[in-house]
Amino acid sequence: MSSRAGSARALLWGVSIVALTFGYVAAVQAQSASPQIESGQQTQQDKQKKRKKNAKRQNQQAPKDAALNANAQVTPPARGGAQTLDTITVAATKTEERAIDALAPVSVITQEQIQTQQPRRIGEILRTVPGVSLQERGDDPSTSINIRGLQDFGRVAVVVDGARQNYQRTGHNANGAFFLDPELIGGIDLVRGPTSNIYGSGAIGGLVSFRTKDIDDVVRPGERWGVDISGSGKSNGFGGMGSIFGGVRAHPTVDVFGGAVYRSQPNYKDGAGTEIGNTGNDVAAGLLKVTTRPADGHTVKIGGIFQNFQYDVGQFNRGPTTAAAPAAAIAGTSVYASDVSNYTGTLNWKYSKPDDQIFDWNINLYGNRTDQDQVKTYNQRLTNGGICPAGTFGNNITGCTGDRRGYLLDTIGIDVNNTSRFGLLGWNNALTYGFDAFRDEVSTFDTRGNSNVTTPGGVRTVSGAFVQLKSNYSTWLEVISAVRYDRYELESGGTNSSGDRLSPKITLGVTPVAGFTPYVSYAEGYRAPSITETVIFGSHATGGAPFSVPCPSGTPGLFCFLPNPNLRPEIGKTKEVGVNLKYDNIIWAGDSFRGKINYFRNDLVDFIDQVAFNPIRVQLQVPGPPTFTTVNQFIQFQNTGPAFIQGVEGELFYDAGNWFAGVAGNYLESETKATGIGLSSLIQPHKIVTTAGMRFFDRKLTISGQWISYAANNKVNQTMFLPATSADIFNLYIAYAPTPDILINFGIDNITDKFYRPYAIPRSDSTGSTQNDVLFSSPGPGITYKGGIKIHFGGA
Repeated sequence: MSSRAGSARALLWGVSIVALTFGYVAAVQAQSASPQIESGQQTQQDKQKKRKKNAKRQNQQAPKDAALNANAQVTPPARGGAQTLDTITVAATKTEERAIDALAPVSVITQEQIQTQQPRRIGEILRTVPGVSLQERGDDPSTSINIRGLQDFGRVAVVVDGARQNYQRTGHNANGAFFLDPELIGGIDLVRGPTSNIYGSGAIGGLVSFRTKDIDDVVRPGERWGVDISGSGKSNGFGGMGSIFGGVRAHPTVDVFGGAVYRSQPNYKDGAGTEIGNTGNDVAAGLLKVTTRPADGHTVKIGGIFQNFQYDVGQFNRGPTTAAAPAAAIAGTSVYASDVSNYTGTLNWKYSKPDDQIFDWNINLYGNRTDQDQVKTYNQRLTNGGICPAGTFGNNITGCTGDRRGYLLDTIGIDVNNTSRFGLLGWNNALTYGFDAFRDEVSTFDTRGNSNVTTPGGVRTVSGAFVQLKSNYSTWLEVISAVRYDRYELESGGTNSSGDRLSPKITLGVTPVAGFTPYVSYAEGYRAPSITETVIFGSHATGGAPFSVPCPSGTPGLFCFLPNPNLRPEIGKTKEVGVNLKYDNIIWAGDSFRGKINYFRNDLVDFIDQVAFNPIRVQLQVPGPPTFTTVNQFIQFQNTGPAFIQGVEGELFYDAGNWFAGVAGNYLESETKATGIGLSSLIQPHKIVTTAGMRFFDRKLTISGQWISYAANNKVNQTMFLPATSADIFNLYIAYAPTPDILINFGIDNITDKFYRPYAIPRSDSTGSTQNDVLFSSPGPGITYKGGIKIHFGGA
């Protein structure tokens, strides 16, 4: 792809949007002004009646909680992190509560934080959250979220507008990722650990719920229509982004909202000055939502999201070569031109009235499709770039340019819950109950046949039901008890697997004095095995290696994948102690302090991991006398026995109005009891994020700095993994709102141009060589300057 051409298109697209919107606004204003100019007879009394009528209409349309509409303001955040923890969330209990009041490790990211950071990827948003790390290859725009050392195969439930994102492709990448452009996001709720088990099956690591932008994010109180136009650019490879989001309250009972994004990102350089190949991509995305209120208390919303990602995945050789097999230090991989289309559709029906204590329901139907097509464009083993001469087909890994493969996942699901409220013996109770289910259908094609082995097709159905009782006595005692029932069924070829389980949850919190709420909690989570983990079968292609082993499939390979229909589901049992801190007017009038601190231990039963076994002696096909080596013949997903992850997490924030400061972080450790070695998936066990800033000119200007410090996880099997590096990353952000309708942002990421590799790299074999496509693409970007502008238009 042409990165410069893409950047130019993004810039031109953004300028065009601005021009069209200015024209539209001018036309609307001219049209509304024209009758008045022609008649010249409208009295001041008529104008006042019209203003009162419009105000009454907007008051009817305004959301119940002003906090829900706060993000529509263009001005920089007035309360920073303290305001963030005061945000309403439903992630922990499916009932509305402020994050600071939730008796659970809940974090919230607001749209204001996102627009200040001007993120290129999801990881730039979530990297400051305690207990959270990311696995993002530079040459792949998808994201895999890691919570408390757990990721892959649904251990972290990711939902977008309530729709599960279950896409998974096995290769030199995370085993579970999703595609979402940051500009579409209106807010994020994140819960660490299985305390969110009522939200859905599988989340033994936690839950991340993304809310895309909606009309209340753009159309302000008192406005009937509104439009936000944004454009941004960055250095370290000139990248550009343009977006437009707009909505209209077409009727007191009907809202229409939509938006579009185009982003172009060329290759970036890491902190050592090395250009990371194929880290550029082009993204086009859009969404449309229609909301109706057919009766008092009822809200029906139909939504659709479309995204398309164009990028090249894989790495070129890092140096000239004339050999068929380049030296390990410079050897790249095959490169695939990738085209990913992601579709999400939702139908949501909510009912809630303050005077109705029996019914308060939420019904969500959804479908999601992730369709990835890839065409090989480069082969690192041939000097002609992998173009195979007539009559030859390359080897069974490198293949030839023009080879195709594809991965398709279709997910459909339903989530239904209702809350009934009642008083009993001085207790205020909220009884929440419901059920959810989803069905994944996976299909794969590969002209070489390799992807059909590593990512087998099949169908998996997961369902569950739950009941939760949340009880409050006076203002000082809260008890939450819940139980969830999960069941799964899996089919692929002739292999079938199924199982079910009850998982309990109990939480107790007390508030002996105002602002101080300690709590204890116990929760269990249940994760069903994935299709790949259960039915993967066949040989790993040899790719011209000097040896092979016999496989049950009949095709020899480097090693053999074995299915495991007897694989047992994983169970996470988490004990947690925490405290919520909430104080106002501490030193000065209007200041605030918010904090959440917790200690947890998650004991993992029947943890599933890849296991290599059955060492055999093979002869190397090399010149000279016979040479032999020993390799493991089989790899299989197995229940590897108990493991644990434990640690401390916290986030504290003080806001004095004209200045603010906060710290967030985690100190985690893990161990697999059979080996005494930590989990390789615990990417960043020790992390501290420090934030401080000041506000000027009546808070129109905000300047803040950020220091992200994390240590490497060296407690891993270093014969199988190259550990991540430690790093200290410094960032600077400036937000200036000269008027209520204009916001200008400037930032510098990685000010010291630090080289860092944020996650461990798998090693390919006993010689210690790494998977170079992952190694070459893993470093984060070096110093990056970025700037953007957001303009709001609106009217009554």
